[in-house]
Amino acid sequence: MSRIGKLPVAVPTGVQVKVSDENIVTVKGPLGELSQKVNPEISVSVENGKVELKRSGDEKSQKAMHGLYRSLVNNMVVGVSKGYEIKLELVGVGYRAEVVPNNVLDLVLGFSHHIYIQLPAEVKVDAKSDKRSNPIITLTSNDKQLIGQVAAKIRSFRMPEPYKGKGIKFVGEELRRKAGKTSSK
Repeated sequence: MSRIGKLPVAVPTGVQVKVSDENIVTVKGPLGELSQKVNPEISVSVENGKVELKRSGDEKSQKAMHGLYRSLVNNMVVGVSKGYEIKLELVGVGYRAEVVPNNVLDLVLGFSHHIYIQLPAEVKVDAKSDKRSNPIITLTSNDKQLIGQVAAKIRSFRMPEPYKGKGIKFVGEELRRKAGKTSSK
């Protein structure tokens, strides 16, 4: 049996979990509402403040889906109760980030032009610039998959390079650094 799949998902107070006839799990909480369609081979039941997922057989694909859907339901429960936050740091001279109205992020990353990113309505963004430290972009959302996808898209505009570390990196991320050229005599 899947180690992850057999763990029940605890539902905190203030969060409602409903399962429809089409096997669609809907989670509603103080931070919003999320839904996920679950494969028919996995049965979902809500009892005594816990969500349990069971599979119909022991095939390899069913075992994989068992743990996957348990993780997806757990991420939804955590998302609507606590939410998710990702912080990105802009490392480089002249790199700036600014939030423009209508949930648009304006980035200056050393190119000859500004980069404007229209963010989804579910993702809230905050850009903080300080004279003494690197600019920080803070993304918050209740959908873990969506916020991770948006953060990866922002990071892809200027990946951190291994020599000086310039680029967009996650706060707390350790980069593998390379030694530069050495002069020979």
